Amino acid sequence: MNLENVTLISFGYFEKGLLDKVVKDVEHEFLLPVKTREGHLDLSHFFDPSRRQYDGYRLLKEIDLYFSNDTDKTLGLFNVDLFIPILTYIFGQAYLNGRAGIASIYRLRNERYGIFKDEKLLVNRFRKEVIHELGHTFGLIHCYNPTCVMRSSTYVEDIDQKDQHLCLKCREQLSIQTTIQT
Repeated sequence: MNLENVTLISFGYFEKGLLDKVVKDVEHEFLLPVKTREGHLDLSHFFDPSRRQYDGYRLLKEIDLYFSNDTDKTLGLFNVDLFIPILTYIFGQAYLNGRAGIASIYRLRNERYGIFKDEKLLVNRFRKEVIHELGHTFGLIHCYNPTCVMRSSTYVEDIDQKDQHLCLKCREQLSIQTTIQT
């Protein structure tokens, strides 16, 4: 497989400037061109009324089946509250060494936690989440380095504490993975 692009598909409204900032950082981190486009899904099919959240597993499966291809890494971007059955909520998820992932900005906003709006912090959190989930599609697992973007994040504070870049170990692993895939 010869990887050509990373594709970010927005499902719902995202400010243009927000996506532009994220695109530049993703291109820098993975050294691949990043395309953006809009996608359309009836999200009501993924809504679980008992949880009042959207099923992340089913959304990921949908993105993989209908929006991804074999030459791109594809990430669906959402603005809804995601969950998987074993967790109260998730920021995103991806198929390890797969074609697709998802990320949501919903729980990354300060206002969600009763704190003043901070656009710069929101962009930082979102870029880290996008890079993190794409890292999984490239075969990277969670890292124990406290500043690595691949460190697991349970809370937004965890996202705030890590950097937006891969650590040296993960960067080397990414290099090995992309060499194997090409």
